Amino acid sequence: MKLLKRIHLLLIAFLIVNSLNAQEKPSSTKEVVSGKINGATISINYGSPSVRAREIWGKLVPFNQVWRAGANDATTFETDKELTIDGSKLPAGKYSFFIIPNEKECIIIFNKEAKQWGAYKYKEKEDQLRVTVKQKIAKSTAEKLVYTIDKNSIALSWDNWNIPIAVQ
Repeated sequence: MKLLKRIHLLLIAFLIVNSLNAQEKPSSTKEVVSGKINGATISINYGSPSVRAREIWGKLVPFNQVWRAGANDATTFETDKELTIDGSKLPAGKYSFFIIPNEKECIIIFNKEAKQWGAYKYKEKEDQLRVTVKQKIAKSTAEKLVYTIDKNSIALSWDNWNIPIAVQ
């Protein structure tokens, strides 16, 4: 009987520990950043992965392939007014936001299909706008992917890269 009681207590302890582990925060947290540029309200929803000692650019995020610009669901970019992105017009609306990085520059993509999981069903024919920007090597590394919005630009920072996007 004592053995059965011990097994029962061990089973309860195992279930409690297992339940606590299942409730841990995901490694890629959901984040939202909002801001205003020239009167337009901009909101970016993204999954924020961590570097976790991995090689990011060219490895985890392959060069010359469409990347969801975050983790899990495709990143979304929403503006309530028309914007000029690096010299090209982007109508007001909600877009999925992708990047095609390589060693020298990044192609920034605003795609009309806003609700997507990753980039698995990405269709180039649905692109509203593509612009090419040059990434910069950061002075310090960013462990978690983060977007920032200031008075005339948006930037993605992760690992040792900053990817600035001019907005008017």
